[in-house]
Amino acid sequence: MTTEERTGFRGFLSRLTATDSELDAEKLQRDSAKCGAVPAGACHRGQIVSVSGRLRTVAYTPRTNLPTLEADLYDGSDVVTLVFLGRRSIVGIEPGRQLTARGRIAIRDDRKVIYNPYYELEAPR
Repeated sequence: MTTEERTGFRGFLSRLTATDSELDAEKLQRDSAKCGAVPAGACHRGQIVSVSGRLRTVAYTPRTNLPTLEADLYDGSDVVTLVFLGRRSIVGIEPGRQLTARGRIAIRDDRKVIYNPYYELEAPR
C-alpha cells in the first residue's frame, strides 16, 4: 500500500469517527483557506487580516454613550469578535450567516476583536 493510499484510508477513518462539530470545523477551515483568509487561530494583535467563517452569535450591547453590535465569527480554528460601534442592528448580520471580514486585530478581555470591520456577506445557502 502506498503512502497516499494509507493517508487516504486514515483520512477516511478519521472522518468516519469524527463528530459533526469536528467535521463542520474542518469544512469551515477549508472554505476559509480557499478564499485566501488568515485562520483566526493564527491572527495576532495589530495584524491587518481577512478572516472568513460563520457567525455564531450576534448581540446588541447597550452602552451608556454608544450602542454596540457584536458578532462572533468562527472559522473552524478560533473565534474573532466583530464589533460594530454605533449600530443596533445590520441587515444580514445574523447567526449562521457566512461572511468575510477585514480589519486590524485587537485584543479585548483575552479575545480577538476587529472593530468596525469591512465585511462581505456570502449568499445564503
